[in-house]
Amino acid sequence: MKIAIIGAGINGLYLAWKLSNAGHEMTVFEKKERIGKEACSGLFSERILKFIPQSQKLIQNKIDFVFIHFPKRTLKIKFRKKFFVMSHAELDRLVSKLAETAGAKIILGKAVGSLPQGFDRIIGCDGYSSFIRKEVGLKNLTFRATIQGFLNKEDRSSFVETWPVESGFIWKIPRGEEIEYGIITKPSLAKVLFEEFLNKNNIQLQRIQGSVVPQGFSLPKDNLITLCGDAAGLTKPWSGGGVIWGLISNEILLKNFPNFLKYRNRLKIFFLPRIILSKIILKTVYFLGFKFPWIMPKNIKIEGDFLL
Repeated sequence: MKIAIIGAGINGLYLAWKLSNAGHEMTVFEKKERIGKEACSGLFSERILKFIPQSQKLIQNKIDFVFIHFPKRTLKIKFRKKFFVMSHAELDRLVSKLAETAGAKIILGKAVGSLPQGFDRIIGCDGYSSFIRKEVGLKNLTFRATIQGFLNKEDRSSFVETWPVESGFIWKIPRGEEIEYGIITKPSLAKVLFEEFLNKNNIQLQRIQGSVVPQGFSLPKDNLITLCGDAAGLTKPWSGGGVIWGLISNEILLKNFPNFLKYRNRLKIFFLPRIILSKIILKTVYFLGFKFPWIMPKNIKIEGDFLL
């Protein structure tokens, strides 16, 4: 089949790679002149190696647990699976090469202003402001803002630190050769809360950049056009991470291809209960952490990609 993918992020490139290997004629349209998402922490569970074994060479550091610093209590959250620190941009470029080697055609600097013609299927992987999403009549996604910056200091610690704030948290990630600080929260709060934290701790960052994290998972009822990743609002409610969830959804799409309606149903069955449950857990943890911190256990073990 002739298939158009809009957006050369990790999801679009992964699908282009796998569908090309399956014998389909793939064309990827990307509005940017260069592949690689820069504004992303690149903290992925070891599941990334299951989907993209070649990413082993991109690992910058390994993370075993996270500290959550509530005002009056610190929780230690240990992960059942390790997390790896990688460059998201380098991961994108790696998968781009795999897709091109498999036969996919990637067109850079091509902003799509109408639905591509002459294709049997169209897959929108074009982010939170997805043009394809608008074309199929789905409402706009809600989103949180992120800001991140870097400290030129070596740190190979095996843990991440976080500080909960309203509708999100501030983080510190040791990236090996440098340290990353960032925040995810409501757009109206992000800059104020982050600057307050940096000033309080006398931290001066370089290469400060921002992005948005969409929320509100939904897919069109269409057997010829579908969405994936950020365009579908498929991100973790607690951390905003979307790569592993996106790759899982891609595998569901591949298993049910070319039936997009079946893909939609399978995705809802898999993700909706997990989204609802994780939102309940998140609200409970924040409520107890701020209001009744002594109730919270100091040591917890979780599944990093699904909480339970």
